[in-house]
Amino acid sequence: MTRKNQAITLSIEERDKKALENLAMEFGQTWGTSKPNISKLLKTIARNELKIVANHDWTPQRINALEQARKTLLDQGFCGEAEEIAQILQERSELTLQFRHEIEKFLQKPRPIWRQNIENFIKRQQPFRLCYQDVAERQWNFTVLHGQLRLIEQHQYLVCTCDETEGNQDIAPLQHNWTFRLDRIQDAVVNPVKFQWQSNLDLINVEFKVLRGLAFAYAKEEPKIDDVLVGEIEGDPPQRIVTRQIWSTFWFFREIAKYLNDCEILSPDSMREKFKTKVQDLSEKYKL
Repeated sequence: MTRKNQAITLSIEERDKKALENLAMEFGQTWGTSKPNISKLLKTIARNELKIVANHDWTPQRINALEQARKTLLDQGFCGEAEEIAQILQERSELTLQFRHEIEKFLQKPRPIWRQNIENFIKRQQPFRLCYQDVAERQWNFTVLHGQLRLIEQHQYLVCTCDETEGNQDIAPLQHNWTFRLDRIQDAVVNPVKFQWQSNLDLINVEFKVLRGLAFAYAKEEPKIDDVLVGEIEGDPPQRIVTRQIWSTFWFFREIAKYLNDCEILSPDSMREKFKTKVQDLSEKYKL
């Protein structure tokens, strides 16, 4: 531009000019469709259509909170969301060299395609076929009709309801439910199938009694997401009745095992019998 009062001269190094051209391309400020236009970029900034913000004013607490959120999302299977947070962190100037290296290493390591497919199918509520080989080199094939990614005991699991039941040792109403620890699957094939997506896992209501100190402590703890009803404290010794929806006897028994002296399963009878069998087997083992 050469007209008076409408032209300015920028004295910048070549690398700065290149950086401005890259910004112009990034924000669509171009001549035509492919040539960056620095003048157009500067006009857009001057008119406040593009905002310039500080990139060095985040506190360590904010950085740490985002990093904790990234790790939590990753643990719970939300890898795409974890990558988005990593991208945000990578753009910040406050990161230490070690932390920046960790974030860049995370972003450079792609998720296995089969893991991405599982996440995508669950988000789209699309039934899929999961085929993999276990450590004993046995081939497994499952038709997943409903799936959830859950963090259980610090490991990520695919919790799902499948068309297949062979080999499942749970009680009859829950034999279509399976859990797969994903970090133990080295490779898999995941493909869509033409089935109807199920709205939830197969579930049953279990009624159990908590006694003495556990009866008081139960209400003070974080509410269990699957609890349907938590009764009032009654009787002597103090006790309360809890009704919970469960999808697996294995994981339910594993949870209450630490409270055996203060917990009793009341119903259904199939749950009482299955747990009684486990206790009897344990008793026989120690008799020997």
